[in-house]
Amino acid sequence: MGAPLIARLKPFFQWLAATDAFMKAGPVIVPRLDRAVHRLTGGKSVMSDQMLPTLVLTTTGAKSGLPRPTPLACLPEKDGSFLVVGSNFGREHHPAWSGNLLKDPRAEVSFRGRRVPVTGRLLEGGERAEVWPRLVRMWPVYDRYTEKSGRELRVFRLSPES
Repeated sequence: MGAPLIARLKPFFQWLAATDAFMKAGPVIVPRLDRAVHRLTGGKSVMSDQMLPTLVLTTTGAKSGLPRPTPLACLPEKDGSFLVVGSNFGREHHPAWSGNLLKDPRAEVSFRGRRVPVTGRLLEGGERAEVWPRLVRMWPVYDRYTEKSGRELRVFRLSPES
């Protein structure tokens, strides 16, 4: 039997995610669907996880002080940490969740039914350069988002609290 349908469709979804139309509609549609599926499954799943590893990061709002859940593609690491990219679907400004993490690095990750308190750390310089190729292998659209946004996309390591 062949690869699962979703795996076979991944190149199509990568192409779609790189289009200008998706970069406008995606930020409105995808997070809402992911949050709805996350709620309906009791935190065990999000829609985007069918395409690439996805977590829900809950940060504290920098201005409001309120919990802010955000579905994000992630690259799980062997040490239990997660790499996430502030792509904001190729928009010119950094996503709010990344500003929230810069102000207060304490957050919570919900990943496949497991909730983990984490600390977020912005990767810069050589550290960022080391992980970037792996992130682009996972989701090549990050290069298009960088080009479209005109900014360096923020990369964070979310490490479980000890």
